[in-house]
Amino acid sequence: MRELFITGLKNAHAVENQALSIMKPQVARIENYPEVAERLRAHIEETNGQIARLDELLEGLGTSNSALKDTALSMSGGMAALTHSVAGDEILKNSFANYAFEHFEIASYKSLLTLAGDGGFANATAALQQSLREEESMAQWIDEALPTITRRYAQLYAEGGSATAKV
Repeated sequence: MRELFITGLKNAHAVENQALSIMKPQVARIENYPEVAERLRAHIEETNGQIARLDELLEGLGTSNSALKDTALSMSGGMAALTHSVAGDEILKNSFANYAFEHFEIASYKSLLTLAGDGGFANATAALQQSLREEESMAQWIDEALPTITRRYAQLYAEGGSATAKV
């Protein structure tokens, strides 16, 4: 169980690094959606905190993150962000992808909490629950903001202005 838990923590660490590689380019490109940029900046800070908590948990178990996993997933996240940047509806594609990614992270933390409980790693529960709450909050924000983002995109498109994240 210890080995499974450590592997799960390393995977979560890599996924959080992937999230940063997705969100940072998005923030740099957002022009017409200040509320999205603001929320992404806040979630970047939360994600940095999540990585720090995962580092502490791994250190407490006498190990550290997997540099290979972190690098591989960061590169794939960067590629995903780049792919969306050429789309005319970049803001919508990013919103859809972010919503899905948040749910992936939610599932990851729920699984880690199960392993922590079943494996006797109660000391990890509070940190994992905090990260889970942050991911659930971000997913809920995206869910609630999507109609507004979609309408803003449609309005800019209809007006002939820049409907993309940034030109």
